[in-house]
Amino acid sequence: MIHRRTFLDTINRAAAGAALVHAPHLFGQVAGERPAQAAGVTVVNPRARVPVGVIIDDSTCLVNLNKFAMPQFDTAFAGASPAYHKAWREWPDEIPDAFVRKFGEWAVGAGVKGKYSIVPFPACVGRVDRVLPGWTQAELRDSLELVRTVIMPNWDIHPEMVTHTRVVDPKTGHPFPETTLKFMENWEWTTGKSADQIGEYLAYALAMLRDAGLPCEGITTPGGFGGKAQAELSLASLQAVRSVFRTEIPHYFKYVIDRGTGSVAPRVENAAGLGTNDPQCVVRIIACTGDWTGGWDCSPPENPDRFITEDGKAGRMVEVIERGEPALILAHWTGIYWNGQELGLKVMQEVVRRLHARFDHLRWMKLSELARYWAAKELTQVSSPQPGRVALNAPFACPDFTLRIAAAPASAKWHFRAGNAEAQPLREVPRSLAIEPGAWCREGDAVTVCVPLPRGASRVESL
Repeated sequence: MIHRRTFLDTINRAAAGAALVHAPHLFGQVAGERPAQAAGVTVVNPRARVPVGVIIDDSTCLVNLNKFAMPQFDTAFAGASPAYHKAWREWPDEIPDAFVRKFGEWAVGAGVKGKYSIVPFPACVGRVDRVLPGWTQAELRDSLELVRTVIMPNWDIHPEMVTHTRVVDPKTGHPFPETTLKFMENWEWTTGKSADQIGEYLAYALAMLRDAGLPCEGITTPGGFGGKAQAELSLASLQAVRSVFRTEIPHYFKYVIDRGTGSVAPRVENAAGLGTNDPQCVVRIIACTGDWTGGWDCSPPENPDRFITEDGKAGRMVEVIERGEPALILAHWTGIYWNGQELGLKVMQEVVRRLHARFDHLRWMKLSELARYWAAKELTQVSSPQPGRVALNAPFACPDFTLRIAAAPASAKWHFRAGNAEAQPLREVPRSLAIEPGAWCREGDAVTVCVPLPRGASRVESL
């Protein structure tokens, strides 16, 4: 398990900007309630496919965030870390909307989905809900509209805290005057803070995006934010996203596991009230690759082989996909743009090309879609009172809930009944790759069934 950008100051106080540090004991999060699950019935991946996605960090409107972040990080380390001595003055001030459009249109064409940050007060330059000094109000309005129309169809929008650099006082709207690590979002500010205190700060960031007309169902943490307050961060994410956006299933992204056999499946946390009219939970999303597309600081990109080799037989994405777990790529917007050379984008496009050439059972998903599926997967009560009948009681609806039923009756035709409605026949398809909502297929002694799961009671049955 790795904290994103848990800088090496946690070891020796001399951090490298995007260093990833392995830490085997990280989890203080509370799982919460879990319902009973029937033997012989398994909730499998949506539509019997493997979820994949891309997580874009450090993006915002117009501002080339990390040009302005670099000197602030250098000040926080009192000039002691060579990581922040790069030639940042030579970097462009802007990542232009023309590139945002190019990226967004490529993603739509390739079917790529995921998460795209909008840092609301990027590096203290200006606020996307008010004004960005250096750009006209018309340019800011156009940039926000581009995010809504080109990015949002395939990407969730997250705040990546408030500034991604200095901590802002929500009471004044100004950064605290202190410039030490204790007052930088990436490092120590959350240490010792309660869930309510962290949640207030998250809500402040979310409200900025709300006021800019950008809805959010989750948050992304910058670097080590919440690293020493993991249980508090989980609960704070649940509280803040529900409070600002009334989101049914909030999620958050903080962690990366980029090697080994540790599970990278989402974690459903703080589940409560499953039998009430107000069920709740928060889903922790985990990326399975490192920052290999050019880095937040425009470091050289990795070879695409690290994700997936040309022959499709090896690479981190192949490892995770072949074991059937969601495979989410981590990338940073600055590295994707790479000071206008687009080095990270070229790597990303090649990786996606190779994935599509190698696999025919992938399902690109937004993080909110993945979070909803995993919440339904873990929190739906599944019982099988008799052969050929599976009863479901779901706290959350799910559009493509997929079950594998072992030892299914050989000649049965399957139906789905939502609540007290009349049972509707499901369409038989020849193989699992053809599965979609309202369909089923037989595979040996088992059947796979995909239904539009409603909230509340429903059942799958053979008639």
